[in-house]
Amino acid sequence: MVQAYVLIQTDSGRASEVAHAIGEIDGVDSSEAVTGPYDVIVAARASDVDALGHLVVSEIQPVPGIVRTLTCPVIRI
Repeated sequence: MVQAYVLIQTDSGRASEVAHAIGEIDGVDSSEAVTGPYDVIVAARASDVDALGHLVVSEIQPVPGIVRTLTCPVIRI
């Protein structure tokens, strides 16, 4: 299992709408609108790195209102 945080910048005023839409996607554990340099932070999981990439590119990024994403895989040291 691979876990990641996806940091998202949205169009102005669309953070709540984007967070809600992403929260409905399978593989997303949480999706929250936040303040700061990013507008939404998503906790996601997938079976492997390829599946995580598919989740981000095919399911999350197409959500209307997203400007940019940054995927941060969780590592266990």
